[in-house]
Amino acid sequence: MKVRRRTALKLMLAASSAVAAPALLRAQNAPFKLGLLTVKTGPLAQGGIQMEQGTMTYLKEKNSTLAGRKVELFSADTGGNPAGARTKAQELIERDNVDLILGPLAAFELLAITDYIRDHKTPLLSLAAADDLTQRRPNPYFLRASATSSQAMHPMGHYAATEMKLKRVITIVEDTAFGYEQMGGFQATFQQDGGCVVNKLWPPIVTPDYTPYLAQIRECDGVCQGLAGSNPLRFVTQYADLGLKYPVCAGETGGDDALLRSFGDEALGLISCCPYTADLDTQANKRFVSEMEKNYNVLPGFYAAGLYVNCAVVEAGLAKTEGRGDDKEAFMAALKSVSLTDTPRGPIKFDHLGNVIGSFYIRRVEKANGKLINRTIKIYENVSQFWTFDEKAFLAHPVYSRDYPPLTKC
Repeated sequence: MKVRRRTALKLMLAASSAVAAPALLRAQNAPFKLGLLTVKTGPLAQGGIQMEQGTMTYLKEKNSTLAGRKVELFSADTGGNPAGARTKAQELIERDNVDLILGPLAAFELLAITDYIRDHKTPLLSLAAADDLTQRRPNPYFLRASATSSQAMHPMGHYAATEMKLKRVITIVEDTAFGYEQMGGFQATFQQDGGCVVNKLWPPIVTPDYTPYLAQIRECDGVCQGLAGSNPLRFVTQYADLGLKYPVCAGETGGDDALLRSFGDEALGLISCCPYTADLDTQANKRFVSEMEKNYNVLPGFYAAGLYVNCAVVEAGLAKTEGRGDDKEAFMAALKSVSLTDTPRGPIKFDHLGNVIGSFYIRRVEKANGKLINRTIKIYENVSQFWTFDEKAFLAHPVYSRDYPPLTKC
């Protein structure tokens, strides 16, 4: 039989489609492998456990199915250190072949794995707040739906100066990248609005006794603490035990909602700024809080909410790609284009560098029905990582550090 050239081409295309279609179907029907870098040991474990709980709560609501893809979760404990984060990231990517990673928790962990993530073109939605990865060193495979280290502290500094009317503040935070960037953000806006940072204290991340640092808190009219994990509990107790009465403000971790059941009355009056607050009066947040309390008997805080929202971003990104995550560049583009109006933290979207823009909440610790609560007293909407600063001018100065901005005479 004589076969015409056009007929042969049609037969070849048909055969090719027959092979490609099942491969595509197999890719879409295979489980979507989701990796989680969290912390279950050490001083950051309290937040890491909530990260896993927030992830599991979202997946349970969705019957472990996102955009039509069944999800297989791989959870890894980094131990809260850079080497552990690197090892676990390698295992998730090279052994488990995950499609996307959530986490890690700490800025120093994120800094340890960002180059590896970029080189392996693995999408990463991190809770960790290392500023420069969405500023001067953007990673094309990195997206942040939580906040930079300084993002909550910018409005906190503004509020401390303009509404708490503080003039001279001493800062205290762990001697880590997250700590440097938090207090850099606080100092920048606090001083812009007329305040002055008198001294900066840097205890190690593992500090059982804050007394040597608390003894240096004098000749000021307020304190800003940015401690993370379970460290705020010891700080607040020891602060009260020494009879210190200066007003205290904090960032997203220093007054976390999940810590409230462990605080005593010494925490009353603590002012904090966070991208999530458990008292947000929306249906999405009420449902989230209810599910966390039902599943784990805990009030969710920033760590749990951050991972829950990250899962929502993953689902929305997968929906945009019709469930496909194999084309990493297309998948990342879809994730970066996500805009959500109904999350537990309120509406979010992303800037051109892959960092979230959303609401930040000023809360005060009060007592209601015999329990400590964070009551929202002010909302800053559409807060970007650059606050109200000009982006170009902001990026021209160094990343916030131990020495930047420098201390100046008050």
